[in-house]
Formats: sequence, C-alpha cells, structure tokens
Amino acid sequence: MALGSETRNPLVVRGAKQAMSQWKYEVANELGINPPADGYWGTLTSRDCGAVGGHMVKKMIQMAESQIANKGTMK
Repeated sequence: MALGSETRNPLVVRGAKQAMSQWKYEVANELGINPPADGYWGTLTSRDCGAVGGHMVKKMIQMAESQIANKGTMK
C-alpha cells in the first residue's frame, strides 16, 4: 500500500499491491480528500483515512455482489 502502512493482512495476488495503492488515491480524490504527495498518510485525519478505507470496502463489496449476480459464483 502506501508508505508507512504496514499490514498484517498481506495481499495474496501478485500485482495487487500497486493496484490497491493507486485505487486508494483515486477514491481519496473522488471524496475530495487531498492524498499525500509523499505517500505518507499519517498526516491525514483518522476521519479522512477511515472514509477512504470505508469507501474502498464498500466498492469491493459492490463489485463482488455484482460478479456473483452476473455469474452466479465468485472465482
């Protein structure tokens, strides 16, 4: 993810780290939150960071539900 955001939940798909990081910046922009240029999110408020993460999760759930509805199963 971004600089300074270590996680105990590593991503299992190769290349997903880069895509998730880019997506985080896109979501922040959609919400009108100025993402940090240096990649360090620690200077943002907890509220802003939570909003970005929450919207990312919401969108992931919507994508999964759509995939299930269209194909009948998730793969």
